[in-house]
Amino acid sequence: MTKTATPEPLLSIRNLGVVYSTSQGPVHAVSNISFDVHANEVFGIAGESGCGKSTLIRSLLRLLPDNGRMDAGLCQYKGQDLTAMSDEAFRKNILWQEISLVPQSAMASFNPVHRVGDQIIESILAHRDISRAEARERSAGLFDVVGLQSDLMNSYPHEFSGGMRQRAMIAMSLSLDPGLIIMDEPTTGLDVLVQERILRRIREIRAEIKSSIILITHDIAVIAEMSDRIAIMYGGEVMEQATAVDMFENPHHPYTLGLKNAFPSIRDIGSELISIPGSPPTLVGPLTSCPFAPRCPFNLDTCHQANPESINIGTSHQVRCIRTADAKQFRKLAREKSTWRS
Repeated sequence: MTKTATPEPLLSIRNLGVVYSTSQGPVHAVSNISFDVHANEVFGIAGESGCGKSTLIRSLLRLLPDNGRMDAGLCQYKGQDLTAMSDEAFRKNILWQEISLVPQSAMASFNPVHRVGDQIIESILAHRDISRAEARERSAGLFDVVGLQSDLMNSYPHEFSGGMRQRAMIAMSLSLDPGLIIMDEPTTGLDVLVQERILRRIREIRAEIKSSIILITHDIAVIAEMSDRIAIMYGGEVMEQATAVDMFENPHHPYTLGLKNAFPSIRDIGSELISIPGSPPTLVGPLTSCPFAPRCPFNLDTCHQANPESINIGTSHQVRCIRTADAKQFRKLAREKSTWRS
C-alpha cells in the first residue's frame, strides 16, 4: 500500500533569530524559532508581553527598525526562500499579495486624512492591473465580508469605532487573496462584546476563504477557541508547540502550565487564579540557560547551566524542557498555589 505524501507546509521557519543593537548590548529578542504553518489552518502563537511574538512577525515581514537584524535561519513560503529575495521583490511579490498583516493597532495603521475605502482601493491598485471601479467593487465586497456596510467606505478612520476599524483592517488584509494572513493581537483594546464579534467574524471568514492564519495573542482563551495548532513563546523562544487539543489536555512545559493557571475556567468557577511570580528575562546577550528557569518551580541546577533543545514527545508535539518525563506530576502540582513560590 502506497503511503500518501505529507503536503509541504505553506510557511516553514527554521532556527530564526532577531537581534537588536542597544546601548546595553545586543538584545536577542527572538532565538532559534522553528515552526510550520500548513494550508488552511490557524496557527496560534501565545505568550506574555515582551516574549518576542510581534518581533517575530516584524522580521518575517521585513518591518524591523534600523537597529534590528534577522539572524541566519530558513524562511520558506510555498517553497520560496524569502531571506534570499531583495526588498523590492519581497514588497512586490510577497507583502500583501501572499502574506498580509492585521496589525495590533488598527487606528495607527490607517492614514487619518484619507477615507478608509480609498486606502483599501489603493492597496489593490498597487498590486493588481485593474480599473479603479473594479477595485472599488472589490473593496465593497470585502466590507460586506467583514460585516460593514459598503457606504462606510466613504468614512474616515476617526469616524469608525475600535471594532469597526479592526474589521476594516481585516478587509484590507483580504484584499489581494493572500495565502497567509498574520493577525497580531486582533482583539486587544476592545471590550468583550466587540471581541466576540471580531472572533465570530474571523471564524466566518475562515469558512469562506482558503487562507491560513497566524494568530498572535497573549489571551489563552482566544488561542484555544481559534487555533488548530499552538506555539507557546517565552524569552524569545518557543517553549512548547502542539495541536490545540493536545496543548490543553496534555501540556508538558511548566510555563504552559503557568499560563493556564492565570486564566479563569468555566469548568471551575470561583477557583483562585494563580500568577507566575518574577519577571521575564532581559535577553541582553545570548541565552546560556533555560530562560524560564528563574521563575520555574520545578527547576534543577542543570536548567541554569544550559539552554535545552526542543524535543519531540509525539508526532506533532515539541517541548523545550529537560523534565518532560515528570509532566504528569507537574500538572497536578501546578494547580496548587503553594507550588508557585513568591
